[in-house]
Amino acid sequence: EESTKAVTKSWEEARAEMLAKRISELPLKIDGTILETKINQLYQELESKGLAFRPGCYLTDEWGCPDGIPIIGIPFYLADPKLARIEEEITENLEKEEELILYLRHECGHAFNYAYELYKREEWHSTFGPYSRPYIEDYKANPLSKKYVKHMQGWYAQKHPDEDFAETFAVWLTPGLDWRKQYEGWDALKKLEYIDRVAKEIGPDPPTYLGAVMQDSPVSELKLTILEHYERHENKEYPKIVSQLGSTLDGDLREIFESRKDANFRSAYEFIMSHRVMFRNLVYYWTGTSHNLIRQLIRYLADRAQVADIYFDPAKEQHYLLQFEAFLLTLSMNYRYTDRFVEV
Repeated sequence: EESTKAVTKSWEEARAEMLAKRISELPLKIDGTILETKINQLYQELESKGLAFRPGCYLTDEWGCPDGIPIIGIPFYLADPKLARIEEEITENLEKEEELILYLRHECGHAFNYAYELYKREEWHSTFGPYSRPYIEDYKANPLSKKYVKHMQGWYAQKHPDEDFAETFAVWLTPGLDWRKQYEGWDALKKLEYIDRVAKEIGPDPPTYLGAVMQDSPVSELKLTILEHYERHENKEYPKIVSQLGSTLDGDLREIFESRKDANFRSAYEFIMSHRVMFRNLVYYWTGTSHNLIRQLIRYLADRAQVADIYFDPAKEQHYLLQFEAFLLTLSMNYRYTDRFVEV
């Protein structure tokens, strides 16, 4: 027990020290980390497809390619195990190791597009849509659409033509995937065939992009402390949800769970929170609603279950899982299409 306390205390101390440090002061690098391994995997996949292009990578505050610049930005916390642990503790959304290559393929799609300036071509526009179309963060995805590939969760290809290209490129690049069979009969197949043809035409050639490859917000310029970084990105959704809904959904929670307490019943708060990651991932996959919003909605519902003295019977867990998942999906789809969870 003393040993456990010592380990806990040492992590709490190390965590506090890390949170107080400026990101720019941390000795972060890609070399020697899992990121280097995954980037090399990406390069091998590009080589196997006959592409000469090898995008550079750097550490920044989030995944992305600077607009029009063929370089990949990777979140800084992925370069350090302690920072990765902090990310998971605060956001509950740390990328799994197997997800890293998915992100890299996607961002490589952007970089490839910019490196060969494909987005300036008329055929690119006729295939994916106008590059100049405004970005809409809260886009309304159609989970059953056959016009777009499925690579990253959240139906990201539907957000913007540039994202559509990046996702399609990522699917095309994936080793061992028979994309012709996977997307047979889909409108998305013509996009994959476009990339396959263009990649064969220009793949062996050096990029046509001649501008400076400027990094956007590299870690050396991130003067915020780790704590300030997370405070800046702190989710503001919870108070909005509480303000909008109040106790409106208490009756629905009582219908799903139990409003009386038997000897072996436990708090529905405990049930909801113990399954929260699974609930969040499920809803995100099928609706594209942001992780943060779903997380705060689940937190709100758990809090309401606690305040309203709502319980669950451990013998009926499967029943509650199905009911609560359907409830969350309904609320999320309402929000996606009406900007409100319920009409009140």
